Amino acid sequence: MSADALPPPSQDPASARVRLEPPHAYILERLQKGRVIPFLGAGASLVGRPSSAVWKGPASGFLPRSAELAEYLDERSSYPSGVPTELTRVAQYFDGVMGRGGLDDELHDVFAREYTPSRLHHWLAGLDNIIIVTTNYDRLLERAFQQRQRPYHLVVYRTGAPTFLFYEHGTPEPREVQASDLTIDFGTTPIIYKMHGTADPAMAERDSYVITEDDYVEFLSRMVTSTAIPTVFAEPFRRSHFLFLGYGLRDWNLRVILHRIWRDLPRRFASWAIQHRAEPLESEFWSKRGLTIYESGIDEFLDQLGVPKGHGG
Repeated sequence: MSADALPPPSQDPASARVRLEPPHAYILERLQKGRVIPFLGAGASLVGRPSSAVWKGPASGFLPRSAELAEYLDERSSYPSGVPTELTRVAQYFDGVMGRGGLDDELHDVFAREYTPSRLHHWLAGLDNIIIVTTNYDRLLERAFQQRQRPYHLVVYRTGAPTFLFYEHGTPEPREVQASDLTIDFGTTPIIYKMHGTADPAMAERDSYVITEDDYVEFLSRMVTSTAIPTVFAEPFRRSHFLFLGYGLRDWNLRVILHRIWRDLPRRFASWAIQHRAEPLESEFWSKRGLTIYESGIDEFLDQLGVPKGHGG
């Protein structure tokens, strides 16, 4: 057998996988038409953070990764050694030892500070007719809208309460609303829906954080009773693509949330996730649910969309 006839060397299936590219032009066009709903996870708040930076507490000047926040709360609460420092478990322990007020005070000190929005936040703040959903507690999106002098409505989930806080543009104070009573005119003013609560710099008593194991149980029980997401979002959720930025889609909490959304709100539109790395089984799992994972960093994705490097959009 000649050398030309030799079979090709065996390849690692993972290395042989073809890297899919997102439909950048289509996503951008649909975003501009208000037909894509971005979902921002923790990784979206780290865009622009130097990879070598180490978070050492609230005065660091940038936001922590989940593992860094867990370690910080671990040290502050003397969390039992030898137990994995998963954020939800550490927060649950902190709540049990210091009380919910003590936990909320610590989180307020971290998330109510004025951090610098990234080009992702400024770009999203420049889009019209957009609904943005985030599970982050920080106020990077709000600051980006304010710095660009753009109007927006803010809807905030509340832990331990059956109502939401609705910060309507042009009104000085938020008002409490039931899930079924919120009314918004879509297509006129951008909307931020903070699905897991937020820090409120003006009044810490209005803070709300879905962070402990009990908080997630409460949130998921409200999903079952259709009171975790305001009813007014049902139609745009049904008629829009979802774009997930900054999530690890192996997170079981997110899986349950998405399962409920897709079960209760039948959808005919594809969804996409921008994720650094995805396992083949993970990609297959989500592809059966109409979601395609693209292995890319958020900065790389923004580059491909043509988003300027600075604070423009």
